[in-house]
Amino acid sequence: MRSRNLLQVARHVMIQADADENSALARRAIFAVLFLAIMGGSLWLAALALTPGGFGILDLTALFLFAVTLPWMVAGFCNAVIGFVIMRFFADPVAAVLPAAGLIRDDDLVTASTAVLLCVRNELPARIIRNLEPMLEGLHASGYGERFHLYLLSDTNDADLAAREEAHFSELIARWHDRIAISYRRRRVNTGFKAGNIREFCERWGSRHELAVTLDADSFMPADAIIRLVRIMQVDPRLGILQGLIVGLPSTSLFARIFQFGMRLGMRSYTIGSAWWQSDCGPYWGHNAVLRLEPFIKHCQIPLLSEGGEAERHILSHDQVEAALMRAAGYHVRVVPGEDLGWEENPPTLLEFMRRDLRWCRGNMQYWRLLALPNLRSVSRYQLVLAMLMFIGSPAWIGLLALAVVALVRSDDVAMIMRPDAGIALLAWVLVMWFAPKIAGAFDVLLAPKERRAFGGASQFTVNFVLEAIYSMVLCPILWISHTIFLLGLLFNREISWMGQVRDDHAVPLKLALQGLWPQTLVGWVALSLVLARTPWALPYVLLLAGGPAVAVPFAMVTAWPALGSLAARIGVGRLPEETATPEDLLELALPAIKSESQPPLASSA
Repeated sequence: MRSRNLLQVARHVMIQADADENSALARRAIFAVLFLAIMGGSLWLAALALTPGGFGILDLTALFLFAVTLPWMVAGFCNAVIGFVIMRFFADPVAAVLPAAGLIRDDDLVTASTAVLLCVRNELPARIIRNLEPMLEGLHASGYGERFHLYLLSDTNDADLAAREEAHFSELIARWHDRIAISYRRRRVNTGFKAGNIREFCERWGSRHELAVTLDADSFMPADAIIRLVRIMQVDPRLGILQGLIVGLPSTSLFARIFQFGMRLGMRSYTIGSAWWQSDCGPYWGHNAVLRLEPFIKHCQIPLLSEGGEAERHILSHDQVEAALMRAAGYHVRVVPGEDLGWEENPPTLLEFMRRDLRWCRGNMQYWRLLALPNLRSVSRYQLVLAMLMFIGSPAWIGLLALAVVALVRSDDVAMIMRPDAGIALLAWVLVMWFAPKIAGAFDVLLAPKERRAFGGASQFTVNFVLEAIYSMVLCPILWISHTIFLLGLLFNREISWMGQVRDDHAVPLKLALQGLWPQTLVGWVALSLVLARTPWALPYVLLLAGGPAVAVPFAMVTAWPALGSLAARIGVGRLPEETATPEDLLELALPAIKSESQPPLASSA
């Protein structure tokens, strides 16, 4: 009876998917009209603001650079507006963008053979096992342990870590040998990095399994979340990739706490909004997701790139390419925008964050060679272009800062530089677009009593929102300069290595901060000094782009202080719902941020 019911559910999902595929064209048309209208209106406002004194070469250059920065902000604004409407006016926002999620039940059988793939490279094995064992215990307790097989796929090339890895993973296999199958394999040659690691798994063991769950070394995914995603894949055979929403693990790093608080607010509206119009052509972020192995093996081989006659290179940011190839093969790629499906650890310091960020930058900038691949859907091409523009926009912002400083130094008459009314309106509009996903998330929290309490109450949540806004305005220009320098280096064949991430809290010494952030400091202080000497009245405006870089060194040091991070966890700075009511799965990890919750929050008002 149960299997017949599941077949009926699957047929219902297929019918709904056909209807959804037809409506997706209308949804994409709505998004496109909204996107283009806002782009056009923003450029018109910028041109209007630049009209005093005529429209010269500097004005045209500024307008061009502003146009380069716009797509990422406009897309975020559109997704946030759509996502907010769905969050506030639909009883089940997840089912609204993924109907199959609302049709599965907790007693549906799990029949698919599923591999759980954990990719490792120069990581501490004890920390990985800490994140794995609660998941293994949950899978075993569910009664479906025999349906899952954990594969520990290592690219570790550090001899000491490799020895420790082998010892720890051998003990793990021995502890679980009679409950859940576990295999460990370490590659000596790291061809293709993570994508090559998974490709080798597919060639050796992929035919044994129907599905594969992908995890990163910093991933934590509860068994219930894995089983839920597998059930959705079972009832919709056209699903090729199902991506779960990922949120940050509670941390005692001040840098990570504030970052993931902002990410938590922004991701909910952005992901729901984008899922509404992208529909069956959604994203893949490389981990905390489920793949259907047969089409993945057949269609998602990452192409090698040849650069100027040099040796072929592997793509670093493989995930979105695999999503595009899966959709080109006719399978659906969707996201489940639920915040209880998995967590990840965020870098504890600015310097560690920048190192990871530049690896993403290098990978995304390889996408332009793939835009002409045959059979790609238009939405997939849009996603690849937007991923590149996320980083190309950085030198455009720095170019705007340089043009602003030049204009202010050349003339002390504001009326000859920018119309005050249009200029103030443009600045306000840019800030609204920039923060739109987080503003939408904040309103969603404040309008829901249960959500407010989970974040520590309305007063504390508001304080944290303001802190995060200041933090973002300091952080983003620092990253823009980092991206700009790196992109210039790519013109001279600069490369970046793929090393293990330092995940534990640690202080950043002054020497190390200066070594990594002197370009930001120089740019910031040169811009501020020139403006202060010539047009001090304009200093507040220039601070938006130059203030963060000017304080990059102390910002990196202070946000990395372990003692300050522990204090922030105790008093609720960057407080996450998991610190108010900790899920049982997270309790098993014994996270310091949760153990630090020994004091009441700053405000407990509902």
